[in-house]
Amino acid sequence: MSLMEFFVLLLVAGIAGSIAQALVGYSPGGCLATIALGFIGALIGTWLARAMQLPELLSLSVGSGQFPVIWSIVGAALFVAVLSLISGRGRPMV
Repeated sequence: MSLMEFFVLLLVAGIAGSIAQALVGYSPGGCLATIALGFIGALIGTWLARAMQLPELLSLSVGSGQFPVIWSIVGAALFVAVLSLISGRGRPMV
């Protein structure tokens, strides 16, 4: 994976994480937390989609791999919702 592919992957993960935070209405951190949410969401969302035998709706080709954008947003939204419920308080998005 080249440096440019890595930066594109970070950008897509950040966008997926920020959309998920906006959907849930809870933000656990800053830019790095949003990117991490996008990556964790990709893992959770892809795992759920494969377990339920759902198709890949929108997949972005980054280097030699695929990044499932829709399932990343769904997985990140689920993860942020669980974080919000566990923490009980936090910084609501304004």
